Amino acid sequence: MSASSPPSPPLVAYENASAEVRAVFDDIKRTRNIPDVNNFWKALARHPDTLRRTWATLKEVMAPGALDARTKEMLYLAVSLANGCAYCVASHERAARKQGMTEEMYAELLAVVAQACETNLLAEAYRVPLDE
Repeated sequence: MSASSPPSPPLVAYENASAEVRAVFDDIKRTRNIPDVNNFWKALARHPDTLRRTWATLKEVMAPGALDARTKEMLYLAVSLANGCAYCVASHERAARKQGMTEEMYAELLAVVAQACETNLLAEAYRVPLDE
């Protein structure tokens, strides 16, 4: 942690969690077939309503639909890269790779994100009017 970074908030471990938080943690573990929830969920558990709402929405959005799981994870990764969220980049890069994202796909994704960021900045800086 750098000198300018605020300290991390305490994480809520399963054994210290309320029954409400444990229920959400149990659903996350069951849905993802994992032994424990990651630190993102443990941080959100400090506010059980946010934890519950975020998990419910994420579970719905990332569920099978018109887009396959790999595409959804790659989109999540692209937005995380653009937003500069190191935690989310690490998490969703791992998930995208687990869903079959290859090194070539990752390189192309990075090129698209970088190009979009550049052209977005230029369009905003030049205040380009919308086309008819």
